[in-house]
Amino acid sequence: MFGSMLVQYAIMWHLTLETKSGLVLMASVVFGMLPQAIVSIFGGVWADRLNRKWLIIAADGSIAVTTLALALFMMSGYSELWLIYLTLAIRSTGAGIQQPAVMALIPQLVPGEQLLRVNGIFQSIQSAMMLIAPAAAAGIYAAFSIVAIFWVDVVTAVIGIGFLLLIAVPTVRAVVDSGYFADLAKGVRYTFTHGFVRWLLVLFAIVFVLTVAPSMLTPLMVVRSFGEEVWLLTANELAFSIGMLGGGLLVAVWGGLKNKVITVLAASVLFGVLTVALGLSTNMWVFFAFMLLVGVAVPFFSTPSTTLLQERVEPEFQGRVFGFVGVVMATAMPVGMLVFGPLADVIRVEWLLVAAGLLTLVVVAVAAAVPGGRRAIAQGADAPPAAGIAEPEPA
Repeated sequence: MFGSMLVQYAIMWHLTLETKSGLVLMASVVFGMLPQAIVSIFGGVWADRLNRKWLIIAADGSIAVTTLALALFMMSGYSELWLIYLTLAIRSTGAGIQQPAVMALIPQLVPGEQLLRVNGIFQSIQSAMMLIAPAAAAGIYAAFSIVAIFWVDVVTAVIGIGFLLLIAVPTVRAVVDSGYFADLAKGVRYTFTHGFVRWLLVLFAIVFVLTVAPSMLTPLMVVRSFGEEVWLLTANELAFSIGMLGGGLLVAVWGGLKNKVITVLAASVLFGVLTVALGLSTNMWVFFAFMLLVGVAVPFFSTPSTTLLQERVEPEFQGRVFGFVGVVMATAMPVGMLVFGPLADVIRVEWLLVAAGLLTLVVVAVAAAVPGGRRAIAQGADAPPAAGIAEPEPA
């Protein structure tokens, strides 16, 4: 994760410095995110058909080899844009294969009663990397070059693969008795007919669009309302990242409420309230305090959501379900920005944040009131079914 984040920041800065083109940056986002959104669905099928350990190793190894090739090309003086775009697309494809397998692998290694805490630790690691990676990338990029960052990414991939080779991971589904596309169809049917899974994914998608996309506009609000100094933008990002780190650690130590569905809904309500508060903030330090609280709330939404899917979805379907989660995560921000981005040029960001926050509160109220929501809340207080035992769900 550390190596991958270094590359993410380094390529963004490199393209910005070398081209100073918004079109180039837009293309880099498309090549860096769209393949993952598409491939995640198919990667989920592979995660359920193949040994997840070897699938992760193959995906991570392919990403490392691609990055190594780009490093060698750039060392020889060849650094055309199409080569960088191709590398971004291959890395994104690898992530689409890797992520469903990683999320489905965790319940194979972790006892059920510790899943939430381990996922909280995982969230904290991600948050810590968000704090460390930009500074490390800036230091390496300034002292050496972007090629040095590529080499670091290759080394970290080798280390990660080495650790994974030491772990024994059985194949969940030893016998494949149907074709690939038949398995894909089963995964789609399972995801959209399993009442609990469908309700959680829909809530996840809507909250992601209403919360993540407007949060990407907060730097714009900072510049327009509080000043154009770089340190203000840095403080905004640091407040959010520190909050996420603290929230992840709190989930890991405390474990959250007994009813994980209530935890997810409460975090969603908090998102709505804090988004409104951000829009109404007139004091810079109050604004940063609210950003920190938004960061704290993130693990209380994402960690229980992930844990609920790991607990409720049968092991042989987890790869495909987490494939759909990957699609939601990869497309929510671009979809939301297509709506909120243009609006930010004609409407004050403050009012967009207030509207998004109020809409989030309405969505949570509806989600809790519909029959599927009431059933989900009731099931959230129950012990999850034993792994591998199908849980009947009304469509």
